[in-house]
Amino acid sequence: MADPLTLGAFSLLPPISEGLIGAYTTESEVVEITKSCCPDLLFVTEDLEEGCGISLVRKTKLACPDTICLVFLRTETKSMVHHCIEAGAEGAMFVSSLGGRGDGDFMGALRKTLHGGIYYPRDVLQAADFANNPQHLLPSDLTKKESEVLSCLASGSTNKEIAERLFVSVETVKSHVSAVIGKLGVRNRQAAAVVAIQAGVAM
Repeated sequence: MADPLTLGAFSLLPPISEGLIGAYTTESEVVEITKSCCPDLLFVTEDLEEGCGISLVRKTKLACPDTICLVFLRTETKSMVHHCIEAGAEGAMFVSSLGGRGDGDFMGALRKTLHGGIYYPRDVLQAADFANNPQHLLPSDLTKKESEVLSCLASGSTNKEIAERLFVSVETVKSHVSAVIGKLGVRNRQAAAVVAIQAGVAM
């Protein structure tokens, strides 16, 4: 984060402080850390004291593919959201929507992403304007059930939530998720969900 005072206050939050590796204001500091330690979670704003938060997400994903990246966006534009998603972030929130003033829910974002989901609330997706994107971005051999599961992934649903929504077992959902990941050629369910969002898939 660019503001040391905000960074300090954020670092004291109970869910963060318990497992905090470090708090930094520059891109280069975090890049250096990832050379020796891959964090479970990375929280970042797009504006840093030095460097760029979106660039940091991209570099972190290259060094530590399994690190979950959540981005706090001050710039509420279509291009900024697109850059965030293309960088591989599992979630993004507009700063203006946090604290009960909008769709942003920090604790909800933590819960979703730590359970294998993604977190792009309604206001962020509306700004991204993916609704009219061509679904030919998706493989043609996805089955109807796999497409339904992918749609659920795009909404950030867990396996249990998908099972309840589609009236199937959790094991069946796991099987469909594995098939979707394989057909999309991505690393994990979060990456599959990002592809779905880019293709305008929502449920």
